[in-house]
Amino acid sequence: MIGSGYLKLLNQPLLTIGSTVISLYSVLLFLAALLFTWLCTRLSQRFFIRARSRSDPGSAPSLYIIERFTHYLILAIGLIVALSALGIDISHLALLATALSVGIGFGLQSIFNNFFSGIIILLERSLKVGDFIELDNDISGFVQEINIRSTRILTRDNLDVLVPNAEFVSGRVTNWTLGDPTRRLQVPFGVAYGSDKTKVRQAALEAAARVEFTLDEPGREPDVWLVNFGESSLDFQLVVWVDPRKNTRRITMHSAYLWELETSLAEYRINIPFPQRDLHIIPPESAASPAGNAP
Repeated sequence: MIGSGYLKLLNQPLLTIGSTVISLYSVLLFLAALLFTWLCTRLSQRFFIRARSRSDPGSAPSLYIIERFTHYLILAIGLIVALSALGIDISHLALLATALSVGIGFGLQSIFNNFFSGIIILLERSLKVGDFIELDNDISGFVQEINIRSTRILTRDNLDVLVPNAEFVSGRVTNWTLGDPTRRLQVPFGVAYGSDKTKVRQAALEAAARVEFTLDEPGREPDVWLVNFGESSLDFQLVVWVDPRKNTRRITMHSAYLWELETSLAEYRINIPFPQRDLHIIPPESAASPAGNAP
């Protein structure tokens, strides 16, 4: 009697939508299906995290792509099973599709745009976890996660920046680690007019040799270019190829080369100029008298 009473209570209709009758039993099945789906996504995530940690760096991006698609697939299957457990006929999704299309038209464009942009990023592999990127709005950092709506970027200042995926598809992105990670750095500096250009070149090359980031390989030797005759200086550029393991530390590298350049130029007694203006003061009594008052 007690058992039949519980069954009657569980099967008691709570809500009727068209031909679909929702009972407490179907609601419990729906919640159980969602809970099981959540557990599956967590287990899948832990599995792929361990797999990436044990794999070589070359296969880690592929494992991340598989992880993302597996995550989406589990969510889709879990949602279908949950709706079926609730008593909703999955074969009649025309109403749902219509509602989605209306929703897209009224403000969900950006959400779907970011979702499909994330899919494009994962398939093209133009962006992967661990890449160092730079956006047009001066945001730069390492890619930490590529999610459904946005990508998480960790800056050098340890700040997490969430960037919508659509920006990576429609905007311009500089990926410093996509292909060959070796980069050429150009460090501008100026010396006073009249300086010995040979000594300037020698001083700059010695400065580059003292910086640990500098590469000195055939075809990638440091060089010094005279690029402009400035208002107050001869403008040069120290051109160096830098260690690919350090090329994401641009500000640090630039500072190191400037530091050594100042030291080398001082050792060679080469002056670094600063803007100067000559001011000529004409005394009032020396000023030319007006033509009309001339004797």
